[in-house]
Amino acid sequence: MKHISLGTPNPKQAEFLSDTHRYVAFGGARGGGKSWAVRVKAVLLALRFPSIKLLIIRKTLTELRNNHITPLSELTNGFASYSETKKELIFSNGSVIRFGYCASSSDLTQYQGSEWDVIFIDEATQLKEEWFDQLKVTVRGVNDFPKRVYITCNPGGVGHGWVKRLFIDRIYKEGEDADDYSFIRSLVSDNKALTDKNPDYAKQLASLPPKLKKAWLDGDWNIFEGQFFEDLIDDPAHYSDRRFTNVIEPFEIPPDWNIYRSFDWGFSKPFDCSWWAVDFEGRAYLILQLYGSNGVPNEGLKWHSDKVFGEIHRIETEHRWLKGKKILGVADPSIWSQDGGEPIIAAADRHQVFFQKADNSRIPGWMQVHYRLAFDDEGKPMLYFFNTCKHALRTLPLLQYSKTIPEDLDSDQEDHFADSLRYFCMSRPISPKKATKYILPSADPLNLLSSEKYKPFSY
Repeated sequence: MKHISLGTPNPKQAEFLSDTHRYVAFGGARGGGKSWAVRVKAVLLALRFPSIKLLIIRKTLTELRNNHITPLSELTNGFASYSETKKELIFSNGSVIRFGYCASSSDLTQYQGSEWDVIFIDEATQLKEEWFDQLKVTVRGVNDFPKRVYITCNPGGVGHGWVKRLFIDRIYKEGEDADDYSFIRSLVSDNKALTDKNPDYAKQLASLPPKLKKAWLDGDWNIFEGQFFEDLIDDPAHYSDRRFTNVIEPFEIPPDWNIYRSFDWGFSKPFDCSWWAVDFEGRAYLILQLYGSNGVPNEGLKWHSDKVFGEIHRIETEHRWLKGKKILGVADPSIWSQDGGEPIIAAADRHQVFFQKADNSRIPGWMQVHYRLAFDDEGKPMLYFFNTCKHALRTLPLLQYSKTIPEDLDSDQEDHFADSLRYFCMSRPISPKKATKYILPSADPLNLLSSEKYKPFSY
């Protein structure tokens, strides 16, 4: 007789495997062992009920392949065969596990008219509520098999609101029965297999800014409100001290430091061009900024693209920190778009202002910004701002969390410097620092160059 080794569940995973509610949510924090529980539950159902039809959904096919298709094909070798064409794992007893993705509304058409006994939605907070509503009605049939929907979830994502309503707040609309819903909270501390294999994972989560730490480490669903960059320390009293502050007085840039340029074009808002100096430890300093507004919304539209890049070229050929330097530039990929006319990048090329396409990933990009804002045990961050870069320091503290994608930034605000900052950070990604407590800086400031020797170049 053939045997299959599924492993040993931790207590929270065992609770998930035995739960028989119609709608079961599992998770609440990162690293809680959710994907493993989905795979094992699907296999147990497939073996227990011959000819049962199961569907596992994630947002993208790549995520499906990495988290479920490949691991399940290896796990069930000898018991089931995988069809790449149908994206199905077919068991010898007639049971089928189908793999599906849902990244947009159009992806839902492949499930219309289908019937499933059980659906698993892995990382359900990545899906909109109307998508969930359309998927759950396909759980039907006249057989005696269990009819259930299992979801895994973390705080955040476009589906944060509906998951929180159903499983955390337990607020139900007409036609929804509270007795149908169950939530099993699982944290990284519950997943001993992960913490044994990767003991630093929990430390990485603990090093996040307070709100993200509460969401991703503690599984708190009530934290995505208010200031987005709450970890930015910009107290003017600390400008002359590099300990426990992100804002400092300008100083002369050593000639052997590398210089970078980040750029975000303002199609409907001000544009931003920022110059960064990076020291030998990889620490970055915002040293200069060209911004298309003096605080007046949409003033950036008064700047024609040739004027913008002509001014950037002039600054880089005249300013003592920049002239003669090989400057690596990164910019929003949208400036390569033609949209029926000349792309913005063509004007940049005319003025010998060259860019590479930035990595425009939003959530990973914001995480890189947070990693750089954090302080080490000596009170030093990996990101400083010269206090003369007034538009950076004016806009960052005002930015708020998105109401539709809670761990993202609300892009309806004046966010062009923030986007430019994100592009730069993604061009030089770092690992998170060890978390440290905030300590007031010493009264003895560092020996920075006097303001008489610094001539501001601001806009």
